[in-house]
Amino acid sequence: MKFANDFLFGAATASYQVEGAWDQDGKGPTNWDEFSKIPGKTFQGTNGDVAVDHYNRYKEDVKLMAEMGLESYRFSISWARILPNGRGEINQKGIDFYNNLIDECLKYGIVPFVTLYHWDLPLALEKEGAWLNKNTVDAYVEYAKICFNAFGDRVKNFITFNETVVFASLGYLSGAHPPGIQNNPKKYFQVTHNVFYAHAKTIIEYKKLNQYGEIGLSHVFAPAFAVDDSEENNFAAMHANQFNMNWFYDPILKGKYPEYVVQQLEKTGLLPDWTADELLLIEQAAPLNDFMGLNYYQPMRVEKMEGAVEHVITLDNSTGRPGNPSFDQVYKTVKMDDKKYTKWDWEISPEGFVAGLEMLKDNYGQIKLYITENGLGDEDPIIEGEVCDIARINFINDHLKAVKEAISRGVHIKGYYAWSAIDLLSWLNGYKKQYGFIYVDHQKGLERKKKASFHWFKNIIATRGENLEG
Repeated sequence: MKFANDFLFGAATASYQVEGAWDQDGKGPTNWDEFSKIPGKTFQGTNGDVAVDHYNRYKEDVKLMAEMGLESYRFSISWARILPNGRGEINQKGIDFYNNLIDECLKYGIVPFVTLYHWDLPLALEKEGAWLNKNTVDAYVEYAKICFNAFGDRVKNFITFNETVVFASLGYLSGAHPPGIQNNPKKYFQVTHNVFYAHAKTIIEYKKLNQYGEIGLSHVFAPAFAVDDSEENNFAAMHANQFNMNWFYDPILKGKYPEYVVQQLEKTGLLPDWTADELLLIEQAAPLNDFMGLNYYQPMRVEKMEGAVEHVITLDNSTGRPGNPSFDQVYKTVKMDDKKYTKWDWEISPEGFVAGLEMLKDNYGQIKLYITENGLGDEDPIIEGEVCDIARINFINDHLKAVKEAISRGVHIKGYYAWSAIDLLSWLNGYKKQYGFIYVDHQKGLERKKKASFHWFKNIIATRGENLEG
């Protein structure tokens, strides 16, 4: 089986992780520009001031993407590059940069797939309460409309938000991301609701413009599976999926929050402060979603907890390593002896991907899906001057096979975006955790170099995936 000709093979990045130029050409500061400079927040104090300088080297990077045969490039727009203070006067040089980047993609026939928010919030809005402040919702909608009007003649695929669960949970439960607040589930759930309300308002505004494009959002896709068939662990998996999948997918795709979670939050006093009008708007917007983006790296293996435990949050365990209890101490994630893991203890599970996709189809029907992130974080070996990232080739090979298998089972998947196009700044792990097809040498002026995976993926795209191994 080959992938269909209208299936998009792409790769992705995010503005803060690649652009650099943090204060160049009128860009305003963001929450990450400030947070990353607080001692101890990131590995070796790394920050995005320069990153991999994509802002100044985008032509070189897009040319490499074209050489690889990428059919689409998913990138995010830095809100503070467009509106330095989050609202008010537009920075024309920011508009110009993204216009140039879009046009450079189109010059090579690369479809621009644009994320409007990938965690870098203008600092002025962060200081006003960030996503806890409903004024941020209104500011975001105005920002999105500016982007639609500036870029929508050429961009036909918009993602409103990337991974709400991550910037909300790491911001208000673990404290590993801005604003660095720990153990405040009330604020966590409020942020998620405010983001979904902003998404709903934005979709409605986009549809008014009749730009004939697609709009949706990207969520983490980490389906939970019980470690065994016991009743208590099956309950733990159900609970985990309700809080980590249904809470995030139901309001977008069904227009309503899941009853199970709402009842639990009512009992514990954690229900967001929402209005009937906000809930109605979320319901009205749901049918207008054109697609859902899934960011899949690993599933969750969970078991029921017996009694509360003290959990110390560290830089290492806040971003996906198993062993963490849920915020409500109902279940914990587990590392299993019979599973395969990355150097960061993320499970490598193409079979979990297929099972999760079938779970999603059972819950939500035939929705259009894009795999908007999937990739391997590794420390790539360099042998005789060549970057030999064979582990990445094997990872992507096996997950593309999983996508094929899911499509054969009736899951409606229209594209695959590897994370990432080029080695970039990992938010908390600096540059030691590599994801890209293109290596960046920080010892040689950010020189770009094609990895083994670059040549492999080029062949996979050219043959529509016919040459996948195994």
